[in-house]
Amino acid sequence: MQLLAAPSRRSQGWRIQSSPALLCVLCVLAGLPSWGSGCPSLCVCNGTEVDCGGRGLVSLPALGSLPPGTSALLLPNNRLSTLQATAFSNATFLERLDLSNNFLDNLPASLFRELTNLTELVLRNNSLTVLDRDLFQGLAQLRRLDLSVNGLSTVPLGLLDDLSGLTWLSLASNRLHALERAAFEPLANLQYLQLGGNPWECDCSLRDFKHWMEWLLYRGGRVDAVECTLPKDLRGRDIRGVPMEMFNYCLQLEDENGGAKGGSPPCNRGGGAQPSESPPVADTSAPADCVRQRYRPVSVRRAIGTVVIAGVVCGIVCIMMVAAAAYGCIYASLMAKYQRELKKRQPLMGDGDADGDPEEKQISSVA
Repeated sequence: MQLLAAPSRRSQGWRIQSSPALLCVLCVLAGLPSWGSGCPSLCVCNGTEVDCGGRGLVSLPALGSLPPGTSALLLPNNRLSTLQATAFSNATFLERLDLSNNFLDNLPASLFRELTNLTELVLRNNSLTVLDRDLFQGLAQLRRLDLSVNGLSTVPLGLLDDLSGLTWLSLASNRLHALERAAFEPLANLQYLQLGGNPWECDCSLRDFKHWMEWLLYRGGRVDAVECTLPKDLRGRDIRGVPMEMFNYCLQLEDENGGAKGGSPPCNRGGGAQPSESPPVADTSAPADCVRQRYRPVSVRRAIGTVVIAGVVCGIVCIMMVAAAAYGCIYASLMAKYQRELKKRQPLMGDGDADGDPEEKQISSVA
């Protein structure tokens, strides 16, 4: 029995003595995968892309554990409803962020402020009804923005001020019925705009934005169909095909309801002079009795320039016609005078012929 028990004691002692080394080895092996991949649980990492879509997430994964070199974070088809203001504070390296098909309804104003390298942001098919005007502040590198299939009823002034490099914007399938032209003026590089699927009211509230759309199309941009739902006589028509003459009554309404009063100061944004290319917008700090200045849209100014050029050409043609008419009159008067003098000379020539006839008769008689 002692002989049989001795080996067991030695083997047990070997287990006891070797257990610390074995634990160290196991710890090292357990740590190696985290050092190599660093991929969050429930996500799939593929190169520079981390795909956490369709995982039923109700909160963001730990962004601090993303693999080095990650540039795209995909979080579509989850159950995200709220996000903290500092949710992406450690993800400044992201260039693409997809939050589509979630339940987001209220986004903090500083949510994307640290994502200074972001070039594409997808917020499609959420429950967004209102956007803070500072939500996209600092996203100077953003090129594509998808806000389609939400419940937005307006685009606040200042929301797109920092997105001068934006080339693609979708506001399709929302609840928009009118848009402020001034909200889209900063989008100097926009090439494609999606506005379909909204209940547009083609009245005076959409007139100025129609001018801006004409300017976008004039410089080579593209806009999808903007079909009117109101008024009834324009229902189903694309506002781009509605002639501007149908909005002339808006000027009369402005003159009757909000006409300028003599001596009242203009409403300037920020107290400075308004540039000629952008419409004047009244600031909240402006005096209560200030007058909102009416501006001339780009298309109207272009039309006025065309009329001026045509008027100058017509004036030159008229002057040439007057000169030709004067020349014709002078020529006609000279010809008439010449004809009168010619008629005066003809009787004298006739008398000379009559005096010469008797002599010819005498000569003929002598012969």
